[in-house]
Amino acid sequence: MNQLKHLERAVDLTDPSKNIIYNMSIEKARNLLAVGNIKDVRTIDGQFALVAVNEKTVRLARSIGRPLRYFIAKRGDGPILVVAGRIDDIFNFLKKQGLEEQFHPSYTRMAPAHYVTEISLVGCPDPNPTYHRYFKPNMNSLKPEIGRISRLYIQTLYNEIVKWLRNRATDGPIGVCFSGGIDSGSIFLLTYHALLQLGLSPARLKAFTLAVDGGGEDLEQAYRFLDSLNLALFLEPIEVSQHDIDWQETIRVTEDYKPLDIQAAAMNLALCRGIRQLYPEWRFLIDGDGGDENLKDYPIEENPELTIRSVLNNMMLYQEGWGVDSIKHSLTYSGGLSRSYTRTYAPTSMLGFDGFSPYTLPAVIEVAEAIPFVALTKWNHEKLYKLKGEIVSSGVKSVTGMDMPIYPKRRFQLGAVTREVFDSQFPVNPNEYRKYYNTIYE
Repeated sequence: MNQLKHLERAVDLTDPSKNIIYNMSIEKARNLLAVGNIKDVRTIDGQFALVAVNEKTVRLARSIGRPLRYFIAKRGDGPILVVAGRIDDIFNFLKKQGLEEQFHPSYTRMAPAHYVTEISLVGCPDPNPTYHRYFKPNMNSLKPEIGRISRLYIQTLYNEIVKWLRNRATDGPIGVCFSGGIDSGSIFLLTYHALLQLGLSPARLKAFTLAVDGGGEDLEQAYRFLDSLNLALFLEPIEVSQHDIDWQETIRVTEDYKPLDIQAAAMNLALCRGIRQLYPEWRFLIDGDGGDENLKDYPIEENPELTIRSVLNNMMLYQEGWGVDSIKHSLTYSGGLSRSYTRTYAPTSMLGFDGFSPYTLPAVIEVAEAIPFVALTKWNHEKLYKLKGEIVSSGVKSVTGMDMPIYPKRRFQLGAVTREVFDSQFPVNPNEYRKYYNTIYE
């Protein structure tokens, strides 16, 4: 439950229980942020969304895995900054204060991941926020040796899963959102291996696979993946009807309108709701969101704004978008996965799960950005698309000893349903998503 906290000129509506910080208390992390030493913020280990006030200066910091929004309201005694994880939390607070006439969803702003957002509350008008990067990995710093790269990348991912098991998911069952693809497959195998290595029961683990009206290709793929490793007993299909897929509800839940993200989030919402109906007390979910972004595994041909040179030359393009200094940067939203992570976070959070996406953590991204993609691919699209499977499967073998199956890439929203069902449930025109989004606050 969100806890309202007045911080002089700011109202913090974020839920501190959502933070996962391993190496210090939340209060110490806030104090580091309040001082404004950017290097100190980078030492905070985990996933977090933090608010800190130092006199008239408010500082916000977040990782990808914890969305953060803010809105400046005007009162007779001066401006007040309202910070929350969601737009509707901000709106509901303003209504209680009689300030709702100042509100419009486009006036809210999303704090970008990997930056300290600094806001000075000095009067009317308040100046624009400034952004100070606290996480800047070194691009292309590894030698083009697939074996070494794969071991380092997957070992780092494995270490983050171990920390989560030791410090967060210490008891109770753990569900993997599982399609049998590279990302969810690696997460399942590494979590399974970690449980064994830590002396914990692997019986805590389930691989949840969504099947809409019998399912698309994911369910059969998920079974083949696990069966090839004699682990099929962990598979649990989550059967739902196509009538459980509601793109309009998903827009309200995610507070966004980008078609691909809404489609994926609609499936995630149906999956989470299906799990919750079967297991009312289930808490922990782990998933592979961020794996595509880290290894740049999106079809460049589908986006007219991108070229292989822009993808390989721009640091964390898929994680952050074009960056806060770019004209393409939205004020209402940040970019890349920093924005679209609500497709995962909002459904799991709404249905009471404690979600975790280890591929989104800075330590893992840092290794991914160090991969010399140009040297390994020579600017070749097909080599880029094959690279992810090579790196992840080799790394999983190195860490766990298991031979991980690799299947062709398929989006979550296309794997859980047949094409016919998908086409019947989602609008063809992208403007339909935005039009509906604009009706929410009318």
